[in-house]
Formats: sequence, structure tokens, C-alpha cells
Amino acid sequence: MSENPQARLTEWFTSHGWQPEAFQLEAWAAYGRGESGLIHSATGSGKSLAAWGGPLIEGVGEADGNDRRGGLRVLWITPLRALAGDTVNNLDAAAAGVGLDWRVEKRTGDTSSGARARQRQHPPEALVTTPESLSLMLSYRDGARQFRNLRAVVVDEWHELIGTKRGVQLELCLARLRRLAPGLRTWGLSATLGNLEEARDCLLGDDSASGRLIQGPPSRPIDIRTLLPAAGTRFPWAGHLGTQLLDDVIEALEAPQSCLLFTNTRSQAELWFESLLRARPDWLEGLGLHHGSIDRSLRQRIEAGLAAGAFRCVVATSSLDLGVDFSPVDQVIQVGSPKGVARLAQRAGRSGHQPGRDSRILCVPTHALELVEIAAARRAWAAGEVEARRPLVQSLDVLAQHLVTLATGDGFEPDALLNEVRTTHAYAGLGDDAWQWTLEFVTHGGPVLEAYPDFQRVVQGSDGVYRIAGRAQASRHRMSIGTITSDAAIAVRYQGGGHIGTIEESFIARLKPGDAFLFAGRSLELIRVRDLTAFVKRAGARRQAVPRWQGGRLPLSTALASRVLELFSEAADGHCREPEMAAIQPLLEIQSNWSSLPRPGQLLIERTRSREGQHLFVYPFAGRLAHEGLATLTAWRLGQQSPATFSLSVNDYGFELVGESLPPLDEAEWRTLFSADGLVDDLLAAMNASELARRQFRDIARVAGLIFQGYPGRGKTARQLQASSGLIFDTINRYDPDNRLLDQARREVLDSALEIDRLRSALQAIARAGLVVHETERFTPLAFPLWAERLRNRLTTQRWQDRVAKMVAQLERAADRT
Repeated sequence: MSENPQARLTEWFTSHGWQPEAFQLEAWAAYGRGESGLIHSATGSGKSLAAWGGPLIEGVGEADGNDRRGGLRVLWITPLRALAGDTVNNLDAAAAGVGLDWRVEKRTGDTSSGARARQRQHPPEALVTTPESLSLMLSYRDGARQFRNLRAVVVDEWHELIGTKRGVQLELCLARLRRLAPGLRTWGLSATLGNLEEARDCLLGDDSASGRLIQGPPSRPIDIRTLLPAAGTRFPWAGHLGTQLLDDVIEALEAPQSCLLFTNTRSQAELWFESLLRARPDWLEGLGLHHGSIDRSLRQRIEAGLAAGAFRCVVATSSLDLGVDFSPVDQVIQVGSPKGVARLAQRAGRSGHQPGRDSRILCVPTHALELVEIAAARRAWAAGEVEARRPLVQSLDVLAQHLVTLATGDGFEPDALLNEVRTTHAYAGLGDDAWQWTLEFVTHGGPVLEAYPDFQRVVQGSDGVYRIAGRAQASRHRMSIGTITSDAAIAVRYQGGGHIGTIEESFIARLKPGDAFLFAGRSLELIRVRDLTAFVKRAGARRQAVPRWQGGRLPLSTALASRVLELFSEAADGHCREPEMAAIQPLLEIQSNWSSLPRPGQLLIERTRSREGQHLFVYPFAGRLAHEGLATLTAWRLGQQSPATFSLSVNDYGFELVGESLPPLDEAEWRTLFSADGLVDDLLAAMNASELARRQFRDIARVAGLIFQGYPGRGKTARQLQASSGLIFDTINRYDPDNRLLDQARREVLDSALEIDRLRSALQAIARAGLVVHETERFTPLAFPLWAERLRNRLTTQRWQDRVAKMVAQLERAADRT
């Protein structure tokens, strides 16, 4: 091999038939100059080697010069531990290819205690880990020795961390590493992200002023095609199961090639896997199912088989969106609306996931209006409209956990640590009062909890250094490190002992022994529930319930919503040429005849009477979460005019209110109803704000260390955790109402659960819009999905399907008559 370090890497590229891209050369040179930055490039374009090449070139140069300082040199942060194995293999192959005898290892929650101890004593040159495991590493003594030779941190898939508390946790850890290893270079990798400069600055903190933003080659073309229903087909007006085009999907899978079939929810993945298997039992060995609730060992078998090209099709959720290099995948199918441009591009990138190959994705609508969203996504991608992901600030629960982590390790001096914390984007504006409150919180628990020793986790020594109070507190804290909070889940096991996965406790609570449900691609019968475990056996071929996971409520992005409105407007004017719009032209004509099509700059309102009462349908196109707040706000404001009870339903296009009567409103009264004035006060008054904050407080309390989830094998149930956090919430709310964690809980309810900023923007847009109000004789194509959504929340799946099918038939007969 050549003696020139970079030439060695280039030769290794050549041996694989590649040539370094311009952005890779730029990244290697920037690393060599000691710079940090963000590399933004499409999935499969080689951004990992752009980040890894700099450390390799540096390592080759130092090895040739007999500089063999040992210890950890590169930390590679991945958002998913499932990606760590593939990442280790890829990094190791490149290191060996340039002649470096580096050890590349991983450290995640799956790593054995023996391996972790060995890594602390004899660290590898490169370590692939997660934000949680990095935080855990900082909780041990001798951090300065562990990280003194660290040269670089690479944060993979930064777009998946920014905007989350895991991202905030990582920001704090990076600030600590920069103090322990002066001159540390930080590089982030990202694809499909709109706010690049903000993302770079968030990653680099105080180093952002000199940070680089390196752009990869232009995004590869994505061939976005839609599986259209046959001409003359009665395509569903609304639906959730989405298997109407099953035969067409099977035809697309007939070719001898591998495929990833993505769904938006785990429930939908279960249904599609079962439907494919029933239709083609001869494909049994070639079909796989992958989502986050399935046992990890089963998922790993699917990942290995997919990488080896052993599967014709794997049905998956976002669990396979990220990072893993599945080069054998020839096509990607997206079932349902992508809901966002970035999500569509990320999933499309799973095909052609190699330099020089284009990506293509086949979109399968589950009901008529999703055809509009698919066409909108194609337009938005062509226009380069990718959603931004906004970083979080002032999350005091994460800061409190970090203080205890550092106290568990080498300890900290408060003034020096405050300066360090303020170098992060998340806490650049942290005030002295908030800092002192957090310090008091971890040392005494605050004025309400200071009498309880369990909350006195950190103590100040005579030397002024804050350290963990004792070994018991250190042990409990290490078991609680992390910011991932999820809905309560219980294990699902066969009666004989085999573990299948986890399922939400709220779903199992609705079943009784003997009921059948579909999970992990299997029909299972519930035997009993005991000790956070649902014991099951194989069920016969009978109708099953399908689990519904709360994580599946994806709101339509702002970028996509604006394009949807644009398409509706073009269709109203007869100018739209998208094939999807042509496919649903009959439905669009029904909407136009019975009401009107929505347009940008207008707010469409429909009022309809049925046997249930009077219905109000409003279409702001602000996304599901914002509409939940807007529906509640509207109902409350109407109720202030005249006492009334309303039922609500929402989707991404709008919301429905149903009551015995709705008052007639003129334009001025409509304007007052949708005014942004007093939004937060009215919204909090309209909702059970205290109960919502109490539920949000459970997650904050867990992150901040106020509640302990239990020791391994003796975990607490969701009810126990909610009871514990609820008791603490009520006590603090009564005796310490200015507690900053209470304020954070209320703020997170507004920001996350209701998207208050998007809701406010929607009201401001309504104030500028023209109002279009229609009195309709029956549910329109836009109104019908809202009616069906409300009905679904009241009936079992079977009864809901029957009612929806009956109503569709009635509306279609009415459409035929008109």
C-alpha cells in the first residue's frame, strides 16, 4: 500500500470499485485541520465514510510515525442499539482496509457486564455506543483517564436525536467530553433535515461559530409511484386496515427481488403481514415482520436474513427506517400516507442504498384521500421541502439527571459545571435561579421532599465538590439513566416460556382470558396476566383483536399539508394533472357538489344534521395534534355562549363537533370563536389541564429521578408508577406550586401533546382567511373520515367496520343519485 495515509484510504475505495466523493474529501481535510461540523447527505451516499475517513487517515499517519498512544480515540454515537452491530462491522472493515489494527467494539444495553468492565480497563480505539450508554460511562470514576486520548465523536443520524430529550442528554455529555479532552472534534451525520444550520449549532454548542456544514451530492432522484385503484373501483372513503390493494401488492412482490414494506403503525404491520401470509402461504419462509415491540432476538434474526437476501418481503415500521445497510433490498413499498417528506425520503433510501443507484418507492393508499397526500409528498420532495426538527431547551429534568450522573462519577464543582452546561444549545440561556433550583433539587429534593432521605442523592464535600450520597443511590441512578419514556408495556410469553415481545398494558387490560389477538404475526389466545406478563398460546383461525400502540399517531407535516391544499385548489379549478387526483376525480366531484373543495387562504366549514344531532366540521389542515387542541378550544368557547355537551373527533385535515344543537353564527362570531387572543388561558380552562400535566409529570419525574421503576425482574406496573408520580405531583402542586418541574410538565403538554405553536399559527392563518360555510344534507367525503374516527373510539373493531361499510354504501347511493 502507499505510504501516504490518505492514499491508503483512496486505494481501499478503489479496491471496492469506488472513488471518494468531493464531500468526503472535504470532510477528511476539515478533520485534519482540527475542525468540527455537520455532514448532510442522502442515505446511502457515503456520509459514514466521510466522517470515519478523517480518524483513519490520522491513525495511519500516527502509526507510520510510531505514535502509538493507546486508549479510546473515537466514539461513534448511534440512536439505535440495533444499528451498533452493523456499524461496528463497517468501521472495522475500513480500518482493516487501510492497515490499522484498531479494535472497534460496541457498548450498548446488550453488552455484558464483563465486556463493559474490560472496556473500562482496556478501551478499544473506537467504540460504538448510544447516548444512554455514553451517559452511563460518565457515571464511573476516572472519566478523565478514560477519555484523555479521545480525538473525535461522530453522532450518526443526528436528525433522529435533535428535538428529543435524548438529544439534550447527548448535548450535555458532549460538553463534558470537550472539557475532558480539549481539542475534541465533533461531527454529526444527517439526512433529510430542513434546519441544517440550527442542527449544526445545536450539536456543536459553543464550537458552532467555527463549525463546518458539509453538503453531500444532490439528493438522488426518488421514483415515487402510486399503486392506483383500478378504474371504476369503489375505493374506500376512509379506513385504517388498508388491505384493499392486497392483490396488487402481491403482484408487485412476485418478482424475485427483496422488498421492505413499511407501514406507519405496528397494528397495520401486523395486519399486512397476516394478510400476505394468508394470501400466499407458500411465501412463509420468505416473509418477515419487524417492529419495536417484537422480541429483540426475533428482530435480529429478521435483520440478519434481510441483509443476507433471504427474504422476499419484510413488513416493518420505523424500526427499519434508520442506518442499517440493506444493500440487497430492491424495492420499498409504503403503505398509507407518508405523513412527512423526510419520512418518505428516509424510507425510499432503503432501496438503491449504494452510491450511484437511484431510490424508488411504491406508495399504497389505504383510502381515497391518502392519494392526495402521496401526490403532495412527491411535489414537496421535488421542490426540496423537508421538515425542520426543532431542538429542545431548558429541560430541567434532563439537567437534573446529568448532575446526578456526574456526581456518581468524578463529582463536580458547581461554578465550573454551570459554565460547561451553558456551552450547550439547550442550556445557553439557563439562568442563575434555574441552576440553583436544579442544584437544590438533586441535593435536597426541594422544600417538599427534603425530609425524605431518598431524594437527597447528591452531597457537597468539604472540598466543595458535589458527589453521590452513597453506593445505593449510585446503583439506583445507573439503572435509571436515560430519557426514553414509553407507554406502559408488559411482556408477552408462551405458557411454555418463550418470549414474543411487549405490548401496551392498556390493550391487554381490555381482553379477558380466552380472547384472541394478533401479535408478532401470530394469532394468540390470552391465558392469564400475572406479574407484568401476559401468558398466551396459539389460537385457532378466528377473528382477532389487533393491538393499538399509542406511538402511531403521526400528524401530517406542515410542508405536506400546504401541498395537499394546493392540490385540492388545482382540482377545483380543473388544472391538476397528478395521476392520483385523476384517480379520485369522482370523489372530488362529490365534495364539490355537496360542499366545496378547500383552498389555500380559505377556511372550509360544514354543518350537517343527522340522527345524532348537529355536526360541525372544520378543516384548518393543521395536523392531528393541533386539531385536538383546536377542537377542545372551540367546544369550550361554544359552551361559554350556551351550556352544551359535545363529542369530538379529529384527523389531519380538521375536526368534528357533535351536539344536540349548534347556534347559528355570523362571520364576526366565527372570527371570535377562532381568535388567537387568550389562546393558552382558554385552552387550559377548556381541558383537564391538571390531569394532563399529572400524566406528563410521570415521564418528567422518571427522568429527573423522583420515581424509581424498580429493579430488574421486579419492575413496577404503569399504575404503580402513575400512582407514585401522581402522589408526588399532588403534594408538590399543593405545597410547592412554583416547582419548576410542574411548569415544565404544563409546558410539555402544550408543546408536545397539542403542538401549541402550530395551533397558534393555524388560528393566525384563519384570521387572515376567508370563511366558506356550507349547510350539507349528508356527510361529505372530507367529513366522513371524521365521523368514522369518532365511531371507532366507541365501538369494537368488528362493529365499527360494519357501521362504516353501511354508511359508505348509503353515501355512495346518494352520490349515484346526484
